[in-house]
Amino acid sequence: MKRAKRIFSLLVVFVLLMTGVVACGNKNGASEKGKEDTFKIGSIGPVTGAAAVYGAAVKNGAQLAVDEINADGGINGKQIEYKFEDDVNDAEKAVNAYNTLKDWGMQMLMGTVTSTPCIAVQSEALNDNMFLLTPSGTAIKCIEGANAFRLCFSDPAQGTKSAEYIGEHQIGKKIAIIYDSSDAYSKGIYENFTKEAKNQGLEVVSAEAFTEDNNKDFKVQLQKAKDADADVLFLPIYYTEASLILKQADDMEFAPAIFGCDGLDGLLTLEGFDKSLAEGVMLLTPFAANAEDEATQNFVTAFKDANDGQVPIQFAADAYDAIYAIKLAAENGEITPEMNASDICDKLADSMTKIELPGLTGDTKWEKDGEPNKEPKAVVVENGEYKMM
Repeated sequence: MKRAKRIFSLLVVFVLLMTGVVACGNKNGASEKGKEDTFKIGSIGPVTGAAAVYGAAVKNGAQLAVDEINADGGINGKQIEYKFEDDVNDAEKAVNAYNTLKDWGMQMLMGTVTSTPCIAVQSEALNDNMFLLTPSGTAIKCIEGANAFRLCFSDPAQGTKSAEYIGEHQIGKKIAIIYDSSDAYSKGIYENFTKEAKNQGLEVVSAEAFTEDNNKDFKVQLQKAKDADADVLFLPIYYTEASLILKQADDMEFAPAIFGCDGLDGLLTLEGFDKSLAEGVMLLTPFAANAEDEATQNFVTAFKDANDGQVPIQFAADAYDAIYAIKLAAENGEITPEMNASDICDKLADSMTKIELPGLTGDTKWEKDGEPNKEPKAVVVENGEYKMM
């Protein structure tokens, strides 16, 4: 009897142990299966703070692309999980957001949105060999390293192309510049604009800086531009400061031609801003929501439907194109979700130089240094809307 009880007890222990093993095996198996079934794309940008309009546009543009791709079968038959983290346009917060996404299991990064946070995050991503495609980080250092690419033009390219555009289209000859010396984006564009201006026969008659600690009153800078008889005011800055400059210039009855870069995109959506002050403002940007091509109109309609009627700005189109670029490169490189982030990075970095994206922001190829190759475009504000020039 004792022997029978002992055998029975051993059998019970054995069954319990086997049950535990099976349970653990099922649990682990489910986890691995889940991992194999989805690609995890992370994204970082400001959805609160002064630059929130950019981050929100990127978040929503990317989500639209993800939803379309998933509905169409995903990447190589696998679905995408997309997660966005707010960095409030702050480098330290961006690094924290990057680490949060790594903990989540991010395999590739579509971001960050603005230059200074992107530089900080790229340093971390380079160490991790994490693939990074920024939709709108324009500073040169945003894509240092073989792991990183960008969808937009760099600061040097924007500065050079802006000077070329002003010169070739004879917008003016005497240029005044107001720029943010504390911001990598603004300073980089300014420096390269002034270099190319000489080649275009343009005279920079005034170049005045401000910083993030002194970005509300621009009367001194505007007065110097006015006294110098500037016929073009070049603003390589963000829309928040630009809105103040336009109002203060109007108060001073100073009305030169205004030309800026993609940082001015968002001006027309700024709450409380008088859109009539932006009439005639020109900016270098590859996207206008009222362009008549079918791809743009389909995107605008879908974006409005998904975002309570909101009209997409360039940053939304950049992000939309960036997600489709990742899909194209992923399929070219035949990556699969069970691959680790470093192996995925190696595959994507190689594929990016082999693909051509027929995007909303232009037909785009990528060089080995991560820079895009596409034609620049410009828009002008007419009746409160952007029109392609």
